[in-house]
Amino acid sequence: MEQIFSPQGFDETGAGPLYLQLQRRIAEAIASARLKPGDSLPPERDMAALTGLSRVTVRKAVEGLVATGQLVQRRGSGTFVAPKVERLEQALSLLTSFTEDMARRGKSVESTWISRAIHSPAPEEVMALGLGAGDRVARLERVRRSDGVPLAIERASLSAAYLPDPEAVAGSLYAVLQANGCRPVRAVQRISAANLSPRDAELLGVPTGAAGLKIERIGYLPDGRVVEFTRSLYRGDAYDFAVELKLDPERTTP
Repeated sequence: MEQIFSPQGFDETGAGPLYLQLQRRIAEAIASARLKPGDSLPPERDMAALTGLSRVTVRKAVEGLVATGQLVQRRGSGTFVAPKVERLEQALSLLTSFTEDMARRGKSVESTWISRAIHSPAPEEVMALGLGAGDRVARLERVRRSDGVPLAIERASLSAAYLPDPEAVAGSLYAVLQANGCRPVRAVQRISAANLSPRDAELLGVPTGAAGLKIERIGYLPDGRVVEFTRSLYRGDAYDFAVELKLDPERTTP
């Protein structure tokens, strides 16, 4: 650590701004594993004293590495090397849950619950779920983690007729719906790009404004009734979505 923040080697003439030199030095230490995921950096004032740079220069260097996702800052705790995130490929042709996706890869799954309760439906929930006057909605909001790394924020809405007790969902929502005989058999999914808000970015451990994938899913029962309206936010640095394309069977070759 002392070598990384040694005052030796900073060049005020030909090597670019001092904050960029410090950025490169820290980034190279991360790339070479001298700084490992989860390692904490010294406080800003200590880095300034070790390097002989101003606190403004150190702050600017750290902010740049936070913006690129190489460092994370936790309120009251300090600055840390960001966890290494493995990119995951998700097939769009299968109707599966987050728990099932991770289980196929042999990964652990954890949830941090934000809320799960019965509410009066919002207008978009009434429209999406086809609710009537007086109907209630079960709302589930949680951060989904795999091997300890936060990957997605899941916000699911269901008619209380299908999920009268949201507290019954401890792990997989689809497992609970299947046990109740109302698991969706098909779904329409829309994917769009999103920049993460400060709240969502904090929940996912990434910088505010980082790229994310917004996925809206409406799930249907065999008789066509809507059972699920889920809006999820996935980390853009962790997910690739793949779909297989086939030639239209009705197409004729000229």
